Amino acid sequence: MTRASPSLSAHLRATLALGLPLAGSSLAQMLLHVVNTVMVGWYGVIPLAALVIAASSFLIVFVLGSGFSRGVMPLAAGARVRGDQAGMRRCARMGLWLSIGYGLLIYPLFWFSGPILLALHQKPEVAAEAQTYLRIAGLGMAPALAVAVLQGWLAALERTQVVLWVTVAAVGVNIAMNWFLIFGNGGAPEMGVAGAGVATLVVQVFSLLLLALYAAFLPALRPLELFRRFWRPDWPALREVWRLGLPIGLTGLAESGLFEASAIMMGWIGAGELAAHGIALEVTALAFMIHVGLSNAATIRVAEFAGLGDARGLRDASFVALGLSFCVAVVVIVVFLTVPGAIVGLFLDPAKPASAAILAFGVTLLALAALFQLADAMQVMALGLLRGIRDTKVPMWLAAISYWVIGIPSGYLLAFPMGYGGVGLWLGLVIGLVAAGVSLMARFWMLAPKPGIAREPAL
Repeated sequence: MTRASPSLSAHLRATLALGLPLAGSSLAQMLLHVVNTVMVGWYGVIPLAALVIAASSFLIVFVLGSGFSRGVMPLAAGARVRGDQAGMRRCARMGLWLSIGYGLLIYPLFWFSGPILLALHQKPEVAAEAQTYLRIAGLGMAPALAVAVLQGWLAALERTQVVLWVTVAAVGVNIAMNWFLIFGNGGAPEMGVAGAGVATLVVQVFSLLLLALYAAFLPALRPLELFRRFWRPDWPALREVWRLGLPIGLTGLAESGLFEASAIMMGWIGAGELAAHGIALEVTALAFMIHVGLSNAATIRVAEFAGLGDARGLRDASFVALGLSFCVAVVVIVVFLTVPGAIVGLFLDPAKPASAAILAFGVTLLALAALFQLADAMQVMALGLLRGIRDTKVPMWLAAISYWVIGIPSGYLLAFPMGYGGVGLWLGLVIGLVAAGVSLMARFWMLAPKPGIAREPAL
């Protein structure tokens, strides 16, 4: 008997049930970064500069390693709908193996980060404080990546609420730890940026413990025996997670590199322009987190229908996820075009002489951000859909070409030889994101199965 595909309203309810908690979790995850920046900013200028460069360095290394957690998602979701408990357990275990191994192997990069930053022409006092932070926070790379694996695994099992609430709890722990350790409140030692590093490490270990306990002891999950004989290797599952996860990590690295390169080039133009650039990116990143949550939901939904061999359900789920993302993008565009001054003004002290110029340029950048909202949403949603059908290698190359061969050179040419400055840099971002969005979306619909798809093989 053929299984009937869900209605569009059922798709909508299921996608929202997955996507809203995942979007909230992504927003809360970003709030961890914002909290650190604000609280260290209250402490001092040099510590703030050190934190900015250290946190961006940590993020780039994290993005590469987090591909394994994204690879676990479609594997676990497909195994779940097939009733394959062994497959659900195997992909998560090997995802944890790869993530922990990567975190341990990469740690020397953090230990010797000071000389690396000096070689990149950072000020000695900034490089020294950044190294202090990274030597502490870098110990949390393996736990942070393990957290990402468990978050992805639990989301694939449709346990998204716990992912959200653990992240929210982590924000609260981070604020409290920062208050004590950065400033020396309550009799704690005053550690400055090192205190932020300790807080970051504690938050990652705290989150890992909560999620691991939930995965191990929740009655509904206990039969999966996720951690039983955890030390035993499973080479076929490890190779599958590696095959999917490494290209995902490299794709994320290419995208984050686009924005990192734009920040470096904006710094060549001027400090005020760089400040406005940072504010505009913080604002757009908040909106982007909603699309990230919907993209992860799309990965899970598409992987489920691929596992069931339901082509119609797969395509309908894709259309619904894209429709939701489009609606969010339209709302964000309206907000960015109608109240940009009020948004940028939240980040500035109007009493300072430089604020007026930063505000004016920030308003211009938010207008350009409105221009690339649809393209940015399209590229992240396309990546999520492609992961759902386990296609990650070609999308990696499409993203790298779009960002590094098209986007960055376009931004440079528009900004400097053609004289458009910071506006030209952001037009380069628009061009790169449009190229990625169009090529990746075309790739998905070329591969998306027509009705009659064969059932996915088990892992």
